[in-house]
This record gives sequence, C-alpha cells and structure tokens, in this order.
Amino acid sequence: MFKAFINAFKIKDLRNKILFSAAVIIVCRIAANIPCPGVNTHNLKAYFDKLSQDTAGAGGFLGMIDLFSGGALQQFAVGALGIMPYISASIIMQLLVPVLPALERLKREGEAGMNKINQYTRYLTIVICVIQGAMTAIAMTHPERLGLPSALPGQPLVSGNISAFIFFSVIILTCGTMILMWLGEKITDKGIGNGVSIIITIGIIDRLPKAIAQLYDMYQSGGAAGGGHFRLPHVLLLIIIFAVVTALTIILCQGVRKVPIQMARKTVGNKVAGGSTYMPLKVNFPGVMPIIFAGAILMFPPMFLRLIPNAKIAALQQYFNHGSYSYMLMYGALILAFSYFWVSNMFNPVQIADNLKKEGAYVPGIRPGKPTCDYLDDLMTVITFAGAIFLCGLSVFPMLLTMWLKIPYAVASFFGGTSLLIIVGVTIDTLSQMESLLVMKNYEGFLQRGRLRSRRG
Repeated sequence: MFKAFINAFKIKDLRNKILFSAAVIIVCRIAANIPCPGVNTHNLKAYFDKLSQDTAGAGGFLGMIDLFSGGALQQFAVGALGIMPYISASIIMQLLVPVLPALERLKREGEAGMNKINQYTRYLTIVICVIQGAMTAIAMTHPERLGLPSALPGQPLVSGNISAFIFFSVIILTCGTMILMWLGEKITDKGIGNGVSIIITIGIIDRLPKAIAQLYDMYQSGGAAGGGHFRLPHVLLLIIIFAVVTALTIILCQGVRKVPIQMARKTVGNKVAGGSTYMPLKVNFPGVMPIIFAGAILMFPPMFLRLIPNAKIAALQQYFNHGSYSYMLMYGALILAFSYFWVSNMFNPVQIADNLKKEGAYVPGIRPGKPTCDYLDDLMTVITFAGAIFLCGLSVFPMLLTMWLKIPYAVASFFGGTSLLIIVGVTIDTLSQMESLLVMKNYEGFLQRGRLRSRRG
C-alpha cells in the first residue's frame, strides 16, 4: 500500500491532481477558521462546550451544521454552513426528478439536461443558504428563539447591532457556501474526484485531534468509564472496538448481492460477445442518507416543544434528548423507514428489467419482463432490510458508548454513525479512482490481490 502511494507521486498527472486537491482543501480549512464580523469567539466556544455537555454533543440544529462544516460553526466562520445547503439541495433535486415529469425529461436529454438540473440545484442551494444562514445568525443572537439553551449570563455571543449582524452574516455565509461548492467542483474536475465529499471528510477528520486530546485527558485524569476509572485497559479496548467497527463499516459499504445475469451470445466480427456476468445490488444502497434524514427530523420536535408554554407538553422533550433510549428507538425506526423510502425512489426495477430485456439478457430461472421486475424488487427489499438493520446498529453505537462508558460524544462519534460512514465511504471511493489511474500506468494498486470497489459498484 505504501509503495502505491509512492508510485502515485511518480505519475505527473496523478501527482498534479493530488497537489491541486491538497491546495484547495487548505483554502477550505482557512475559510473554516475566519470568524464573521461581530461574533465573540471566546464566548461562543464556552457556549458550545456547555451545549455539548447538556446534549451529549448533539446540539440539535447547530450540531448537525457543525458536523458538516468541520467545526467552523464553533467559530461562526465564513464557511460555517459548510457544504450542507448544497447537499440538501442535491437530495431534494434527486427526490424531485422521479416525481416531476419536466425534470425527468431533462434527465433523459443526457449531459445538456443534467447541466440544467445542476443549475437548478445551485439556485436551490442559494435559497437554502439564506434560510439556514438566517436561522444560524438568529441562533447566535438569541438561541432561545430556536429552542436552544440561552447564552451564558454576561457572555453574549454577538456584539454590536443585531439586525446588521444578521443581514451581513446571511450574505457572508451564503457566499462562503457557494465558494466551497465551487471549490468542491474544481476538485472533482481537476483533482482526484469526489470534491464535495472530500471537503466534508476533511472537515470531520479535522475534529479527530481534538477527540484524541479529550481521550488523553480522560486517561490522565482517570475519568469515569462505566462508573469506574479510565485506565490503559480501557484505551486498548476502545482501540480494538474502533478497529472492529471500522472493519464492519467497510463490509457494509462494500457489501453487494451478486445477481447472476445471462447475456445472449452475439457474433461481432470475429468475436463472440455475451456469456455470464452479474449485477451487483448494494447492501447499503442509500448510504448515509437515512442517518442524515433521521437526525434532521428528530432535531425539530424538542425545538418546538421548548416554545410551548404548557409545562406538561414541554416535558415531552425529555423523550427526544439525544442519547436517551427513546431517542435511539425513534432514531432507528426513522433510519429503517428512510432506507426504504430512498430505495423506493432511487432503485427502479421496472427500468432495469426493461433494459435487460432490450439487451437480450435475463436472470437464470426468471422470465424476462414483469417476473424479473418482481424478483429484483423482492430481492432489494430483503437486502435493504439487512443493510438498514446494520445501519441502525452502527448509528446507535456511539450513543451507547457515551451512555454506558461515559465516553465524550466527540470521541464516540468516530465509532459509528455519520462520521465513520462518510470517512470510510469517501476514502474507498477516492482510493479506487487513484488505483484505476495507477493500473492504467502499469503500476501496482493499493492491494496486491483483488480490487477496490467504489460505492457506485
């Protein structure tokens, strides 16, 4: 593997792609550390420290944005919104394409139609930036308006004119997100690919040193671990758990169900085309999307319940506290539901069956047409259930670590959930693209045996 990294820098084209991507990533991290005018970064840090202790690191709306901004929100930086508005716009457009006939026609037009859809996605990103930027700016001035804990007494998060701060913050945050989106597209075009995903991954990895420092502080101070003292055996146990969970996550991301396909034999010139092949159906077809959807849905009920003056109704928010058993149950149920929702919108067995029939291919033992469609639909239903259960366990595991072993959530979040799935998935995709370039130049890949498969199969 190390030899492959050395070989990557021997190829001029690949070396330039890597260096270009690294330069863009540095610019993105700079944007994540330049505070917006008017914010008190010292008071903001103290507020986030208190917020992480009160909500096990969730932070609701702010915590979701902070995850995808790579910690930029904790400084209310220029890139505080990160790529999240663009991701939200992309998800919305993906869901609308099968529903709206006009978008479906654009998709069928090929590259020109996809460019038009991408342009609509950018316009929608600006709208989402304005909405999320306004909500985030209001959260900085009056957190209680969004159902969040109030700022610490005598430690306001913002100084100066409040209205001017909100107005200019929305403009700055929107511009910051659009610049990050443009930089992500540049990495995709001129770099090593997966631009937006790489920016998110680097932002998550940027939090890793702080998590390790927290773990070291626990070891030095003998902090609580399951009611006892945090010692060297606990550290070694966590390392083993991390290795096992990472291996299982890789299996989840790479797992496929191979459906055998028999191609009709055709003679093309002096060659005979056709034969047996297979169609891979991914175990985790929706990827990280169900976790994002579930987390986004569950962050709103406690915000609304805090705004209701009725004490009995407001008391219901305890069931939505991040890390509680009730929250885990609802979280898992939503992940399961959104997994099927995503598959039902993105996986089209009718189209696949029609394409197989047109190409003269069929699944052995299954008649072409509707029987093939029903077979693929039933098979994908079973596969999705297995993948969704695995995904639920992976998502809830960090909360269990925090609850049972008293591990800070900033540390436990790397043992599963959104963070680990994104890191593993994007790393596999990036390495697979780099490996293909190495093999084209007659160099060995990252593995001596086998090949890396991206999440696209």
